[in-house]
Amino acid sequence: MIETTRNRRGEEARLSTPPTGLRLYEGTVQDERRGSQTSFAIELAATAEQKQAACALVNAKYGWRGYGNDHRLSDSLTSTTFSATLEQDIVGTLSLVVDSPSGLSADHTFGDTLQLLRAAPDTRLCELTKFAFDSDFNSMHVLASLFHTIFIYGTTRHRCTDLLIEVNPRHIRFYEVMLSFEKVGGLRTNASVDAPSQLMRLKVADIGRHIERHHAGGGAPSKRSLYPFFLTAAQEYLIHERMADFARDWPFSELTSA
Repeated sequence: MIETTRNRRGEEARLSTPPTGLRLYEGTVQDERRGSQTSFAIELAATAEQKQAACALVNAKYGWRGYGNDHRLSDSLTSTTFSATLEQDIVGTLSLVVDSPSGLSADHTFGDTLQLLRAAPDTRLCELTKFAFDSDFNSMHVLASLFHTIFIYGTTRHRCTDLLIEVNPRHIRFYEVMLSFEKVGGLRTNASVDAPSQLMRLKVADIGRHIERHHAGGGAPSKRSLYPFFLTAAQEYLIHERMADFARDWPFSELTSA
């Protein structure tokens, strides 16, 4: 289940991750806490240490919201975890899970709905899950870069046609407005967190249209959409080049084969 949280300042220690991941994108952002430009990166969490750091961030955020603090990241080859790091500190994480015979996490709550979606011709479902972001570090650029990199990866590597997420009802409006997700069906109870849940979908074919409409990478900043903060065409090309480089070497091919 995807969840966004607001951290209590100083409640927890900063979580760090080793600089050994497969870096897909890096940039700079104004860090208000440091009062200076700071480098950030979007990486595949390739090592056990990186996955542990990502999992720790998920449990810190979910636990603070009362959704438990014993969640685990999937070790399945159909699941890929991404990390957003600020220098050596992990500030965000999100996993992409590709549909397979074993199904998706959303099947536990919305199995009948997913079966109907799968029945559509040429459909390849992918699910976004285990999302956590350090709200003390409030950067639309980093958040947008994380989502955009995952969208590129899912489309290129797995030919995803439909992106699914489960969200708490309080966050429905965020995903509708900021990323143009649409609700699928009504609310149900997610047993893993014992909380109401809404299934939402974003057609991959529509992402390019949203990026173009908002002039990603060059448009005016907006608090009503993440798309103006998305990457430019040149930055997208760089990610494609790095994916091609990683695909020739271990551990990329083994970690991401579906």
